[in-house]
Amino acid sequence: MSREFEVTREVDLPAAPEDVWTAITAAPAAWMFPTGMEIPAGGAPPEGAPVTTWDPPHRLVIRMESPDGTFNALDYAIEARDGGTAHLRYVHSGILADGWEDQYDAIDGHTDFYLHTLAQYLEHFNGRPVTYVGRPSSGIEGPEAAGTPDAMDALRAALGVSPDAAVGDAVGASLDGAGRIEGVVDYSTPEFLGVRTAEGLYRFFGRNHYGSVVGMSAHLFVDGVDAAEREAQLKAWLDGVYS
Repeated sequence: MSREFEVTREVDLPAAPEDVWTAITAAPAAWMFPTGMEIPAGGAPPEGAPVTTWDPPHRLVIRMESPDGTFNALDYAIEARDGGTAHLRYVHSGILADGWEDQYDAIDGHTDFYLHTLAQYLEHFNGRPVTYVGRPSSGIEGPEAAGTPDAMDALRAALGVSPDAAVGDAVGASLDGAGRIEGVVDYSTPEFLGVRTAEGLYRFFGRNHYGSVVGMSAHLFVDGVDAAEREAQLKAWLDGVYS
C-alpha cells in the first residue's frame, strides 16, 4: 500500500546563500553523495532534467516521477541572514510504496544527518575539492551480520566511541588498511554517527534500524585519494567489525 509523505526542516547555515546554492547544486558529494545531476556553478539544468524551479541562489525544486506512480520531490528555499549566513527551508515530499514505515523513518533520520553534514561542510571545508568514498546513495554497506539490533554498538566499539559520546569527544582508531581515523564526534544519535577529521567527514549510518545493515561513507578534502582503493579498504574494515 502506498502512502504520501512530507518531511520538512528549517536550518541555519554558516555560509552565504550563494555558497549554500553551490553546495546543493554543484557539490552534493561534499555532504550527501553524487547524484548524477551536478550542475557547475553558473550553469543551468540540462534539457530534460527533473528541475521544476531554478532560481539561483534562492529556490530549487526537483521532482522525480516513477512509472509506478510514486515520486520524490525536493524543495530547497534559501534566504540570506545577518553576518553572511543563510537559512534553508527543506521539504522532501512524495509517495512511498510498500514498506513505507521503514522508508519514512529512514528518510526522516537521514534528512537530519545530511543537513547537519551540509553545515559541517560549509563551516569547515567550503569550496574545497572533494573525493566521495562509497556508492551513490548506499555508501559502503556492511555484511549481513551488520543488520542486527546491536550492530551500531559494535561499530562504536570498533571506533572507541561510547554509546553516550557527545559532540566534540575525541575519536582515534585504526581502520586497518585505510589507516587511522583521528578527529572528533560531530554528530551522535542511536542511529547515526559523524566523525570530523582534518581531512574530511566520516559518516556512519545505522540502517540496521530501518531493515538494512550498518553502512558508512567518507567525504575527503585532500589530494591524491583513490576512491575505489579507499572504498575497498573501508569495506574490508567494516566487514571485519562484524566478523
